[in-house]
Amino acid sequence: MSPIKKRRRAARASRACAAALAALCGPWLAARGAEFSTVLRSSLVTNLADAHPAPTDWPWWRGITRDNKAVETEPPLHWSSTSNVVWKASLPGRGHASPILWGDRIFLATADETAATQSILCLERSSGRQLWQTQIHQGGFLKKHDNNSHASATPACDGERVYFPSLFDNALWVTAVNLQGQIVWQKKVGDFISSNGYGSSPVLYKSLVIVVSDNVGDACLEALNRATGEVAWRVERPKLDNFCTPTLGDVCGRPQLLLCGSKMVASYDPATGGKLWFFDSPTEVAACTMAFGTNLVVGSGNVPVREMICARADGSGNVTATHSQWRSKKNVTYVPSPLIDGQRLYFVNDGGIAYCLDLPTGDEIWKERLGGDFFSSPVLCAGRIYIANHDGVVFVLRASDNFEVLAKNDLAEESFSSPVICGQRIYLRTAHTLFAIGNTSP
Repeated sequence: MSPIKKRRRAARASRACAAALAALCGPWLAARGAEFSTVLRSSLVTNLADAHPAPTDWPWWRGITRDNKAVETEPPLHWSSTSNVVWKASLPGRGHASPILWGDRIFLATADETAATQSILCLERSSGRQLWQTQIHQGGFLKKHDNNSHASATPACDGERVYFPSLFDNALWVTAVNLQGQIVWQKKVGDFISSNGYGSSPVLYKSLVIVVSDNVGDACLEALNRATGEVAWRVERPKLDNFCTPTLGDVCGRPQLLLCGSKMVASYDPATGGKLWFFDSPTEVAACTMAFGTNLVVGSGNVPVREMICARADGSGNVTATHSQWRSKKNVTYVPSPLIDGQRLYFVNDGGIAYCLDLPTGDEIWKERLGGDFFSSPVLCAGRIYIANHDGVVFVLRASDNFEVLAKNDLAEESFSSPVICGQRIYLRTAHTLFAIGNTSP
């Protein structure tokens, strides 16, 4: 065959390949435009079995249902640092991450600022005995806020591996550790320019572990294959500082990956990274996780404009003019995440004011001051709302249209982490201790 014919055949093959790729990916790539920097590798999205936690597990941030609602459990109402304590375990280092639970094990992230190390801990669930500690990074700590830690993201577990994103050596990295404490893989997501550190927790979906890297460096939303760390998809995000953790909910009959901050409230398709819809917002910085209901979602932020936005989640494209349910610059939370229960929206803001709003309208039902500063997020269980303030006082409120404090339980230790409630127990992390709270009386 002559060289000319070879070139013509190669050109025809190339055009055919391009046409096939366009037919396969064209519609969603065209709709998303230059937002994508990595073409979807669909084989990495579904090649692993879904994670199947038990009802008594708490495998990732905000629990099995991802909305901070505990299921099938009746935890204690009253306790102290000495009463109704099943066990307590001293923790090395410091971390603001909540514990996660899978089977008979508890996993936590921690950091030793003196030694400049980050580690994953594994404790025995029945006793609190430490089973192993795996160091994942040493040195290369980045700048952080005084109220942050170098281990603030809550890990996620799929029953085979524990996934933890953290800053190290001027970049965001994701580390996967197996249940025996061995590092399976570590992948760099991108360069990270830190203003106040990191604290966004990972999301598991099908075969993916999804992380957000909102900063003025390589800002992106990225999905990695759980088994290998290979990139399945990657979406560029605005180059702005933001600290929101994404959440995954079945809203309006479809899975939606929800984020606030970076001047928008946005929904992404977790399988492809395609943006489903977005709502323009003047708020650049959010530190809480969005709340979702059957068809409404709520996001809140603080800098440079304080605003809470409730939007209908059935739209596509820019829904700013069409899908606003309500907006409020008065009733706002920054770090503690809001909580939806039916037609009610509950939250406690950073300054310790608790709110109950009518979800469809945003109208105040009640507003009361609890006292103290809050970094923890509320958890709903058995008709009660559990939330800890910075001083380690856990308030238990009745989830109703009438404000009522059912209990105040003081552990007398600084606390940044959110309570975890499962298996008839409450797991509370303070500055140096993990408490397992349960009904110990006969």
